[in-house]
Amino acid sequence: MTSARQMHLGLFILGTGSHIAGWRYPGAIDTFQDLGAIQEIARTAERGKFDLIFMGDNLYADPGSHPSYTLRLEPLTMMAALAMSTSRIGLGATASTTYNDPYSVARAFASLDHISKGRAAWNAVTTSNPASGANFGRDLPDHALRYEIADEFVQVVTGLWDGWADDALVADRKTGVYLDPAKLRSINHCGKYFKVKGPLNIGRCPQGRPIVLQAGGSEPGQALAARTADVVFSVTQDIDDAKAAYASVKKRLPAFGRSPDSLTVLPGVMPVVGRTDREARDKLNTLQSYLDETNGLQLLSDRLGQDMTAYDLDGPVPDLPLTEGSQTFARTILAKARREGMTLRDLYNLNSAARGHWVLCGSPVTIADTLEHWFNERAADGFNVMPPYFHEGFEDFVDLVVPILQERGLFRAEYEGETLRDLLGLPRPERA
Repeated sequence: MTSARQMHLGLFILGTGSHIAGWRYPGAIDTFQDLGAIQEIARTAERGKFDLIFMGDNLYADPGSHPSYTLRLEPLTMMAALAMSTSRIGLGATASTTYNDPYSVARAFASLDHISKGRAAWNAVTTSNPASGANFGRDLPDHALRYEIADEFVQVVTGLWDGWADDALVADRKTGVYLDPAKLRSINHCGKYFKVKGPLNIGRCPQGRPIVLQAGGSEPGQALAARTADVVFSVTQDIDDAKAAYASVKKRLPAFGRSPDSLTVLPGVMPVVGRTDREARDKLNTLQSYLDETNGLQLLSDRLGQDMTAYDLDGPVPDLPLTEGSQTFARTILAKARREGMTLRDLYNLNSAARGHWVLCGSPVTIADTLEHWFNERAADGFNVMPPYFHEGFEDFVDLVVPILQERGLFRAEYEGETLRDLLGLPRPERA
């Protein structure tokens, strides 16, 4: 039996795994600079019929909070390499709207779309950590300004992608006409933050435009996603919050002439899979036993935007204001801490497990049941899967959980279509 509404699955690859100490698990990979290991991860995701692989990014080195994430390949370069060793799965890379320029980003992702034959996705992020600015000679703008810049940035990139008509390339050997100049156009953008003439020096993408991914959960982040994004990665800790966030972003779409189905919402989840619930809990306990207090507190400090080493670990979570960093993560984990009366140690353990994302621990049936419940309750259109470590931590999900979802008719058994837009059920956009 096949469900009319189909679940979507993305793979979030973060260093050697999403658990801060996942690299210490027996048999886990211990570096994220080995292309061969990354290619194996990609092939596993494609074997599991995932919609896309997604890689986050930071623009600074921070060995204190997530050490295996500090050493990694640049996302776009890596995805171009993976395009050569995969054939169907989407390829998403992060590029900052604060520390890049629209022309370069538009050109790079158009190139990836051509290289991959229509599988490119751009994760448009505003960048949240002030440490990044030191590598670009300027300070990080405040939260509201970052989103104002991002809004114009995405408009310019989209306009550049639409600069070529599909039939602009003529290549008529008889007449000697190679390009039809009438099918190219400049955008002549002159805005508050960017001045870009265009057009790009690369033709229209196989997808028309690459897929746009976003992860902002704040008010400005949701507004930007409703106007520009095809996929939203959300941060959540429980189903009620997830349902509220899902409804909030979906109800914004009609104001931009969009239907609810035009935006795919994928909460992040770190699944810890065991043959039984007990075995899964033992795996998670083993992973948690590898935590280093220094790294755990550094990661929590990064998430909350302030130094947490001054507080008593076994005392209550202090009443903390939101800072100019990643407000969604801070708001989500602090709300859970207050609801459940956590100590600061509880909070740093929670945050260290999956960097503030939802941890789902159990047997294959337990995990499949939970994902199905969230999906049916409209808390998600699918999930951004964040394995605790590679390769086993991901292979367990693909080999044990995915077949259950397929048997229930919730997830594809085979790929259909050729592009990432096809996988997501999105039409190829007309040239604006």
